[in-house]
Amino acid sequence: MPIIRHSAPLQCLVAVRGHPFDRTAFDTMFQAMEGISATMVDQPAAARLMNPDGMRGFDVLVLYDMPGLDFEAGEGAPAYLEPPLDLAPGMRALFEAGKGVVALHHALAGWPTWDEYHEWLGGQFLYHPGEVRGVAVPDSGYAHDVTYEVEVLADHPVTGGLPARFTLTDEPYLAQIFTDEVEPLLRADMPYTRDRFYSADLAVQGQMYARDGWEHPPGSDLIGWTRQVMNSRLVYLQPGDGPSAYDNPHYRRLVENAIRWVAPST
Repeated sequence: MPIIRHSAPLQCLVAVRGHPFDRTAFDTMFQAMEGISATMVDQPAAARLMNPDGMRGFDVLVLYDMPGLDFEAGEGAPAYLEPPLDLAPGMRALFEAGKGVVALHHALAGWPTWDEYHEWLGGQFLYHPGEVRGVAVPDSGYAHDVTYEVEVLADHPVTGGLPARFTLTDEPYLAQIFTDEVEPLLRADMPYTRDRFYSADLAVQGQMYARDGWEHPPGSDLIGWTRQVMNSRLVYLQPGDGPSAYDNPHYRRLVENAIRWVAPST
């Protein structure tokens, strides 16, 4: 199905905060998208808008936030926080109403205790060893400033205008991906094995770029997918750590295409 061009600018609510990022460079990416207007709202205020009333003036919800984690909790940080009681029903109502969602990068780590949220997104990044879908799993892996080839897997409106392969420098994740329940769009042409990543749990303990004693099985190389969630389209794009991605014309095309594709047609 082609992307529908709207006569009026598409209005995006962009939820941010919870993870450091270059706000100016991130906003510049949206400013370059003709016909798209982005309003950044920090958490926790953004969560109060994630319902049909709060999103009434917006066409698309973009998640670039990482809520539900307290990195100042002392020993054992980050502590996991429960989402507000009204957030889950508000989000369900948004999906039932057909409001489109684009989730980027570290949104995969948000709300670690909220299983339904991760079912919607199609995966989960964990800062501590835990349980996903009833199975014990290790903490996830990260690797900063990795240059890799992105391979387009599908002829899809979200990948429209992209070359079959392109280079990106970003922060890939070795995380839990629900590959059996997503429609693949992109993969990273690199090994997703323990020796290429570092432990997130060791990092928050102060041991950056460490993997001693950390074991993680090989993971999925999918870095972009779409899902139908109730009556809504959802796109998740794993890249997006900083200006090296924001300034990449192919990444900008991906984000813009995703916003246009998930937007309701009426």
